[in-house]
Amino acid sequence: MFNAIILPMAITHLQLRKSFSDYWNSKEHKEVPPIPLVPQNDPTTLFTGSGMQQLVPYLLGESHPLGKKLYNIQPCVRVQDIEEVGDNRHDTFFEMMGNWSLGTYFKKDQLAWFWEFLTRELKLSSEKLYVSVFAGTKDLPEDTESYEIWKSLGVPEKKIYKYGPEKNWWSRAGVPANMPAGEPGGPDSEVFYEFTQVKHDPKFGKECHPNCDCGRFLEIGNSVFMQYKRNQDGTFSELPNKNVDFGGGLERILAALNNDPDIFLTDVFYPVIQCLEQFLGKKYSETEFKSDMRVIADHIKTAVFLIIGGVRPANKEQGYILRRLLRRASVKMRHISAKTVNPEDFLVAYHEVLKIYNGVYFEAEKDLTVVNPVIHEEILRFNTNLDKGLKEVGKIETVNGKIAFNLYQTFGFPLEITEELFKLKGQVIDRRQFHEEFEKHKNLSRKASAGKFKGGLADHSEQTLKYHTATHLFHQALFDVLGDDIRQE
Repeated sequence: MFNAIILPMAITHLQLRKSFSDYWNSKEHKEVPPIPLVPQNDPTTLFTGSGMQQLVPYLLGESHPLGKKLYNIQPCVRVQDIEEVGDNRHDTFFEMMGNWSLGTYFKKDQLAWFWEFLTRELKLSSEKLYVSVFAGTKDLPEDTESYEIWKSLGVPEKKIYKYGPEKNWWSRAGVPANMPAGEPGGPDSEVFYEFTQVKHDPKFGKECHPNCDCGRFLEIGNSVFMQYKRNQDGTFSELPNKNVDFGGGLERILAALNNDPDIFLTDVFYPVIQCLEQFLGKKYSETEFKSDMRVIADHIKTAVFLIIGGVRPANKEQGYILRRLLRRASVKMRHISAKTVNPEDFLVAYHEVLKIYNGVYFEAEKDLTVVNPVIHEEILRFNTNLDKGLKEVGKIETVNGKIAFNLYQTFGFPLEITEELFKLKGQVIDRRQFHEEFEKHKNLSRKASAGKFKGGLADHSEQTLKYHTATHLFHQALFDVLGDDIRQE
């Protein structure tokens, strides 16, 4: 084994949190407590995915009990981009630093304050910062106001980029053309950090620019100006009360402060990476498995937050996501180490996650007793199937959707894990065929259930079957508690 290198950090996540809070408190903002990762009474989304999620009613006109100037740091989970995790900037769990104006200050103050926070409070070099503004459409004017504000703050014109609605417009419906009548929206202005040590990759375009995907630029903050609403006739008019909705990724700002584009080298990830280095016997900076190590670190962290948030492994909704994360991390660890991964092998890594956020979101030692049995049981259960499943995968020369479903049904391999195992072989799975097999299986199960319970029922509708099954469960519970004297009449 070797001693992992401890990287010097320009600023810790604890210092960044304090700087952010102190700054907005000095601007007479009130801190809004973060909401749970699993939203309460909101069936439209599995997880809290942004800082503004809890503030939508107030951005639409309701009065907030804490006033009109607000800020917070909101833990978020997004699994839409889970396939992107493995590069140096995507993660499923992240923290969104936000501030809001509900009809008070607007573009001039917001852009000046955020610039001041970055360059004076955090001391980021203005030479490394670029900005973007809304270029306008045939129905909406260019955001010349933001453009002129940035110039007045000393940003050279060559570092102010104009983009269309796909990049610099916000509404819940997306681009202006998709907005229904009455929907609010507006232009936004983003700030990017340039990592000059990263060379532009021509496969992403001839010229590099802030919204290029080559990795040279990283967006670190976005100020949305809710300025317009769409009218019944499709035109746009200005809102009487204009709002500011700002969001900046804590992990990304830390990367900028480190002047390194890899968020996994910040202190909210690197201690977990060090644990993996020790267990796997691989140096993160040198291994060809760097992408896999990022996936493992990210998934373990997200799993810890979900478990503390009350989620447990299951076959649907939030529980399925948790199960998928833990199983995917387990497969990746098995792939790198070429040996069976025991639940104890995860212990040091997820304990490190608890220590990173100790006093912020967790009580490390106390919460370890909550996390440990959940992960231990899930990994132990999966290990048996994983060994058998990997042997079966080794026998399969060509995969298709039906085979992928059989691996899911027999060994508990989520489709995404099977896809990864056969990407390694250069094969692509027909997802449509997988889902067709899944639906076919569900329909057969329904018919089998209906056959079991059809005797003595008024009809064979799905609702009647549910009532019948619930009655049996209820009576069994009465027998168990009150004894054999209970009878059904």
